[in-house]
Amino acid sequence: MNIPSKYNPKITEEKWYNFWQDNGFFHSEPDDRPSYTIVIPPPNVTGVLHMGHMLNNTIQDILIRKARMSGFNACWVPGTDHASIATEAKVVQRLKEKGISKADLTREEFMDYAWEWTHEHGGVILEQLKKLGASCDWDRTKFTLDEDLSASVIKVFVNLYNKGQIYRGFRMINWDPQAKTNISDEEVNHIEQAGKLYYVNYPIEGEDGEFITIATTRPETILGDTAICVNPNDERFTKYHGKNVIVPIVGRSIPIIQDDYVDMEFGTGALKITPAHDVNDYEIGKRHDLEIIDVLDDDANLNEHGLHYQGKNRFVVRKEFSKELEEKGFLAKVEDYKNKVGTSERTGEVIEPKLSVQWFLKMDEITKPALKAIADKEINLYPEKYKNTWNHWLENTFDWNISRQLYWGHRIPAYFYGEGMEDFVVATTQEEALKLAQEKSGKDLKLEDLRQEDDVLDTWFSSWLWPISVFNGVLEPDNKEINYYYPTQDLVTGPDIIFFWVARMVMAGFELRDEKPFSNVYFTGIVRDKQRRKMSKSLGNSPDPIELMNKYGADGVRVGLMLSSSAGNDLLFDEDLCLQGRNFANKIWNAFRLTQGWETADLEQEKAAATANQWFESKMNETIADMDANLEKFRISDALMSLYKLIWDDYCSTYLEAIKPAYQQPIPAATQKQATEFLENLIKLLHPYMPFITEEIWQLMEDRNVEDALIVADYPKAKDVDSAILEKFNVSTDVVSGIRNIRNEKNIPNKEVLELFTDSDETFFSEIIEKLGNVNLNISTEVPENAQSFRVGTQEFSIPLEGFIDTEAEIEKLTDEKKYLEGFLNSVRKKLGNEKFVNGAPEAVVNAERKKESDALEKIAMIEDQLSKLK
Repeated sequence: MNIPSKYNPKITEEKWYNFWQDNGFFHSEPDDRPSYTIVIPPPNVTGVLHMGHMLNNTIQDILIRKARMSGFNACWVPGTDHASIATEAKVVQRLKEKGISKADLTREEFMDYAWEWTHEHGGVILEQLKKLGASCDWDRTKFTLDEDLSASVIKVFVNLYNKGQIYRGFRMINWDPQAKTNISDEEVNHIEQAGKLYYVNYPIEGEDGEFITIATTRPETILGDTAICVNPNDERFTKYHGKNVIVPIVGRSIPIIQDDYVDMEFGTGALKITPAHDVNDYEIGKRHDLEIIDVLDDDANLNEHGLHYQGKNRFVVRKEFSKELEEKGFLAKVEDYKNKVGTSERTGEVIEPKLSVQWFLKMDEITKPALKAIADKEINLYPEKYKNTWNHWLENTFDWNISRQLYWGHRIPAYFYGEGMEDFVVATTQEEALKLAQEKSGKDLKLEDLRQEDDVLDTWFSSWLWPISVFNGVLEPDNKEINYYYPTQDLVTGPDIIFFWVARMVMAGFELRDEKPFSNVYFTGIVRDKQRRKMSKSLGNSPDPIELMNKYGADGVRVGLMLSSSAGNDLLFDEDLCLQGRNFANKIWNAFRLTQGWETADLEQEKAAATANQWFESKMNETIADMDANLEKFRISDALMSLYKLIWDDYCSTYLEAIKPAYQQPIPAATQKQATEFLENLIKLLHPYMPFITEEIWQLMEDRNVEDALIVADYPKAKDVDSAILEKFNVSTDVVSGIRNIRNEKNIPNKEVLELFTDSDETFFSEIIEKLGNVNLNISTEVPENAQSFRVGTQEFSIPLEGFIDTEAEIEKLTDEKKYLEGFLNSVRKKLGNEKFVNGAPEAVVNAERKKESDALEKIAMIEDQLSKLK
């Protein structure tokens, strides 16, 4: 067998990925096997691979490959999300670079540019996932704007509207001036920022020299004030009830109103009310029938209500208006002030509360099955700590604002035939809409009389259907595929989209199919650098995943990711772990070369080899059971670490050492066969984690048919474990470690055969100790002179050192070490003899000193024992 001396991932990875794909190993069709289904969290269509994707998809691939090898019909559905806000922003930027404004284009013209961008950049990330080894069913690749998925979205919208669960209403929304759309509450991050608190005097109308002072962080909104509000029980303002104030600079007269909402202890006790620019002000405004004055346009610039500030940006006006207030004597004082400011998760822009007509999905009833599914453990969250997060959000959520002021996305299927708030119908097609509009209006309307809603649906309104729509379960609810693959089994995603996506998929599953969409949700952690900073392009601390794979191989990077990732916790990524992964690949490769390179002969198996075979059989089965238990709890990194130790420490370092033949001698054929069978099982276990090198070794071991590829080989199952053998072997290797420690201390080469004395061989395997320790074992109660001893448990082992060391030099060295320890012991005892220290110091500190005392005494006793044998 011609095995290359070095493993070459670059050649291997492309070869085997093409082999798997060309032979249809990734593809799934319904059959009589149990299904195991994962749907990919669809990345943005124009996105590129980052470390978070690497982690998430490595975990999914591990799960899907293990399921495939375990006899399941494994189906991993890939796809991408159209990402309305992100993609439209990129298209707008490209147009800007060409000197084109979105406002100058028709909807159709803009969509042509958007599709051009998507075809140019879309799908790159899916190709990058192939390099990682992702064994997705690429024949099933979906895009949220595919014709069938789009039709599914529209059908669901229409059905929910007809059931009364979707409505159109006038509400305060979160406006993103950069993206030019509203965003949901979940897409607003409240970030603490350093700002100013402006105290402004509002003159009382008709009362010279009297005023009410309010405090605001946003003086530019004074231009839209329509009332001053005080608590009716606040005696400070009783005399002003029924009076008006004059809005500074503006000159508008507005009423002083009373409302229990006002906290008398907060600020000055008086609030300015700007219904168009604050959600609480809006509610107060509704109760008191106040005028609504919106002073900002969609770009967050001052509009026609902004007086001489019209056309200027809100933050520019904040500075200029506060300066004008000061110059005209209205500004009482300014204080530094820290407050949490709502910012768009998408663009980072400070959001503006804005009154707008939008589309909403009622959440009061649709959330209940999602809460019950978690409470009843019908769906399990890993780690469980996210259960509280889940419950808190679902119990306190507001109606879902599902409309967005964009072009790129699923256009809302509402058609207007008049100017009134209710002059519209909802239908899947224009023709259906026309019939409904004619019935509702009683008029002989034509198609040209209808105007479709300009807004599109929130991207998540398509993604929440993902586990159903990818199997066409909306348009054909009883088709063969949806009945076979749904519900899916496991979902792997980040906790940052637990509300945006995960909870909503659960809602959709119960709403549309009265069934959960998946059984388990595994939340990965955030990928951080060694300094615990979140990896990002702006910080420059995120490595390029493709470069990492080119440098360390995909298998090495996969192992590096998993070794640094514990269940649900943030991943502290260190590139050295990828190096460790690559070294692991090389270790396996060298073990493979060693076992296949031995010359075999028809010889009787050595006792040490026979014992090692029994031990490793049990050790491997113990590890398989441990891995299964960890994988069941999604402790994927723990499962890998168990296997890593089994291969590196137990197979490569201990087992192969125990069975290897003498220098330039053949090995018994039976021993080599067993070693190869063990290696076959090890690479089966390792395949989900390191698919490329394992398939390469598997195929090199012997000529195999296509259907015998490792990717579909049987995954090993745990068998009986002989605990007695494991325990006895552990004692044996501990003894070997003691022997090796003495060799290292005394600089005795491994090739030198040592004599080992002990009083019994009942607790260990003599043949293993003699082979691995290179010793002759002597069972005797008499310990020779000039011997060094060590203990394993309660049993003592001694090695005569006559002829291996300079006795006088050794006595001198041990005597010096004893003197040092005696001095150290005296200093510790002096401390412990001080009553003030013992009574006054923390218990842990005193106990630490007592531990130092006992350790020193133990070491001194050992040295005295060694000296007695040397003298």
